[in-house]
Amino acid sequence: MPPDKGFNAEQKNFLQGFAIGADVARAVRGLPILSGSVGDPQGSTVTVGSSTPVAPASPFPLQIEAQDRFLAQGKNLTAEEKAKRDKDPFSMWDEIGRNAEAGVYPKGTDVFLYKFSGLFQVAPAQDSFMSRLRIPGGVMPSWQFRGVADLARRYGSGHVDCTTRANLQIREIQAKDARDYLVGLADYGIVSRGSGADNIRNCTSTPTSGIDPDELIETLPLARAMHHYILNHREMYGLPRKFNIAFEGSGRIASLEDTNDIGFKAVKLLEASGDLPSGVYFRLTLGGITGHKDFARDTGILLRAEECVEVAGAIVRVYLKNGDRTDRKKARLKYVLDAWGFPKFIEEVEKELGRSLRKVDLSSCEPSKAEDRWAHVGFHPQKQAGRVYVGVVLPVGRMTSEQVEGLAEIAERYGSRSIRLTVWQNVLIPDIAEADVDSVKMAIEAIGLHWDASSVRSGLIACTGSAGCKFAGADTKRNAMEIAAYLEGRVTLDRPINIHVTGCPNSCAQHYIGDIGLQGAQVEVEEEMVEGYHLVIGGGWGLEQGAGRPLLDPLPFEKIPPIIERLIVNYLTNRSGPDESFTAFARRHDVEALRAVALEDLALV
Repeated sequence: MPPDKGFNAEQKNFLQGFAIGADVARAVRGLPILSGSVGDPQGSTVTVGSSTPVAPASPFPLQIEAQDRFLAQGKNLTAEEKAKRDKDPFSMWDEIGRNAEAGVYPKGTDVFLYKFSGLFQVAPAQDSFMSRLRIPGGVMPSWQFRGVADLARRYGSGHVDCTTRANLQIREIQAKDARDYLVGLADYGIVSRGSGADNIRNCTSTPTSGIDPDELIETLPLARAMHHYILNHREMYGLPRKFNIAFEGSGRIASLEDTNDIGFKAVKLLEASGDLPSGVYFRLTLGGITGHKDFARDTGILLRAEECVEVAGAIVRVYLKNGDRTDRKKARLKYVLDAWGFPKFIEEVEKELGRSLRKVDLSSCEPSKAEDRWAHVGFHPQKQAGRVYVGVVLPVGRMTSEQVEGLAEIAERYGSRSIRLTVWQNVLIPDIAEADVDSVKMAIEAIGLHWDASSVRSGLIACTGSAGCKFAGADTKRNAMEIAAYLEGRVTLDRPINIHVTGCPNSCAQHYIGDIGLQGAQVEVEEEMVEGYHLVIGGGWGLEQGAGRPLLDPLPFEKIPPIIERLIVNYLTNRSGPDESFTAFARRHDVEALRAVALEDLALV
């Protein structure tokens, strides 16, 4: 390498690992340690010379270095950081096995460390584990999809939940079954490693990648490449907090890349710029965290597809080294960006990479097209002649094991044995012959599911809620289904309206980007606490990006369905035309006027 260039992070990690390995070998033979940075392979400290104790080596050296900087400043690490410092969460297999044999759940900070294996103890909401998987790009073969149904039936509740990260969850796994369940995942080739805790969550991509007539570029290969990069770079698991990455191909169905810590948005460069000829590239966006009402911001950086994974790795390392380890509420990437500003952060990323990143003004790129907000539901043509995909409506993202198997059978009989998950909590089945559409409709209806895009249920998003999460203030999935049942027959939609129902401020259902967003809360009614919701209105993403405005403080749930009905009827009656979206309508009206509509005749004013 040129003499003025230092070693990059990957080279440093390799050399550090080499030195540690050499010291382990010397320590075993009773020889002096050269680097002074390693413990013996049995875990005891090694003495350098005659009296200097050296701490055992960590499999997460960058994490330890970051923690040490805070400790050197006299600050206290969070309990989670101490837990990660004291125990390697990926060396707990025997412990998981012993606990399973004893039928007991983990205690103390081990509850947190189990999440590195994808096991979430959800007490007191449920006396069981929830398991979250890793499905890169949300695409899996039908035989694996069947495997998830099998595991849910054998070890869980017999249900499978589709999440807002194009992922799957299995619930009600008992302590005694934890190890056998993890073995079952491995037998099916399904990964759960690092699906929770302070890790990079499931990498998402445009769900119609490769079949979308409108996409600029396929993104599924990038999501898969990022997935395997994470699995094979140990430092990717030493983060201060959770982290999200999405690849958007600018197709018909949004991947919501602007809600992620790192978003890669495909754009078309209209004219050559520097060393870049005109063509399709990715714009880099950073810092999305919609629970804090922040969307990812454009950095001005333009990347070739083959650069994205390497750049993402460098961004994660800069965050890993500099994210807050003393305050969980200020530990996300957003807070590093807020404290430093984008120029300083990008400068550190360039140092990590060992090269500069090119910037191109957004005006040099073709304007983005609006997404088709109903493209994730119903039948739609693919770019492959004579083929269509179908988006299946799932009731708040939940399926029975039998329905999962039924969808797998449809994919095998009529499609290409592939299942695609979306961030809208539903499933796509691609590669259906046009001649088979009617047969597929009947097959979907036969398993108790639907494909009708005009349904209120097609835009209904709900997190787990109090039935399975200790943080939630309401049973969101049950309440969401009650909202749908109330509205169906009362309103008929000719444009999609998204209703997002989340249980707490963590906003797993991303209520701030919904046309109508609900956040669970406990409300006092006649000296009793009942389920209720805050209500926000007019959120959006993509070309309508923006956080919903607060409309109502918490009200008992029984008041919520008629309020939503009044808001939708008011929109359908008074919109400027059939092409005006609910979000656009809500934003051109004063909040007080919308509040008056919501509360009219409800004895709530």
